[in-house]
Amino acid sequence: MVAVIKTGHSVRSVFHYNENKVKEGAAQCIGEGNYPAAANELSAAMRLNRLLLQNALNGRVKRNSVHISLNFHPSEKYADEKLLKIADAYMQKIGFGEQPYLVYRHEDAGHPHIHLVSIKVREDGSRIDMQNIGKNQSETARKEIEKQFNLVRAEGSKAEDNALLKPIAVGKVSYGKTASKKAISGVLSSVLFNYKYSSLAELNAVLQLYNIKADRGGEGSRIFKAGGLVYRILDKEGKAIGVPIKASDFAMKPTLAFLEKRYVLNSSEKTFEKRRIKTEVDTVFLSKNVDMDRLVFELRKEGIDTVLRKSDTGQLYGITYVDHITKCVLNGSMMGKNYSAKGILERCFETVKTQEISKVKKMQCHDISEHGIPVFESASQGLSAKVLGELFKPEWQSDNLPGALRRKRRRRKKRGGSELN
Repeated sequence: MVAVIKTGHSVRSVFHYNENKVKEGAAQCIGEGNYPAAANELSAAMRLNRLLLQNALNGRVKRNSVHISLNFHPSEKYADEKLLKIADAYMQKIGFGEQPYLVYRHEDAGHPHIHLVSIKVREDGSRIDMQNIGKNQSETARKEIEKQFNLVRAEGSKAEDNALLKPIAVGKVSYGKTASKKAISGVLSSVLFNYKYSSLAELNAVLQLYNIKADRGGEGSRIFKAGGLVYRILDKEGKAIGVPIKASDFAMKPTLAFLEKRYVLNSSEKTFEKRRIKTEVDTVFLSKNVDMDRLVFELRKEGIDTVLRKSDTGQLYGITYVDHITKCVLNGSMMGKNYSAKGILERCFETVKTQEISKVKKMQCHDISEHGIPVFESASQGLSAKVLGELFKPEWQSDNLPGALRRKRRRRKKRGGSELN
């Protein structure tokens, strides 16, 4: 058995990931722990609210969701009752025995596995410390459970068996370095069921981060008219390379019909995630002198990739935000004018313009050169210095005034002078 533990910021996203698998027929909710009733007696909203209400007891816990997968050997086909016992034993041994959790049996991979959805906040509002839990508590629990339930051990089994149990490490696909179909399949299994995209363009915004593109072909092509779909590997310049692979050739069948069902499911789950992206974009623009490169850099630090679409001449005409925290993909134009490509360019220009105006206002005019012209520190102020120099330049004025403008001096008479003579 192999256990994989992940934590996240949104228990809602983890819950909907598993519930969407149930709707697609690729998973089944087989049980629960510490719920007031059996999982099959509760609606999806009731199962989710149990987790949300307990999480609300401590709003300071940011990474409050727990998503665990227990993976078994391909030969281990266990009944739901045994899987639930294994899940209960594992949660008890890692310190989550008193936490509410849901158990899902997944059937979308080459090996049997179950997913456990839980939270880090206890009933008293305290937080469960999960530092090094995978290395310490989980590893000890795995070994004990393998002996207790006579499971195939992860240690000592054949290398090819272990490869099936290990989670796929998703990275950029490089043409020629790995088998194309296997590399694309690994990315698709991670992206298609995790990210919330509602159009082919939004899906491709995520896939191109891994050098992959879903392609319907041109409108006049045979594949487009037939409603077909192929997947291609992209080179460093974003151009298709190698032979395209038909969607129907993959085990998960990620066809156009499959994607259109995902569009409907995902489109209703973006309200909360849209706010996060808007907040992060607005936060960046609180700074001064923001350009497009600065925006992309700052958003990436917050887990948001900015996919820019440019024309052949290099002109930006589209922008898509890929939030790797909430797994949400949104076209900028769908978020509002201020977040579209045009709106972002205008906001970048405004911040630079405001910065230049503030520089002019803060010019150190007390630094005067020997010619009486202010000295400026930056090159952007050089033009202002030249103009101001002309304004402050003294003009020559003649001392000779026209006769009409001269004032005649009146002679003062001495008092009593005439009487003495």
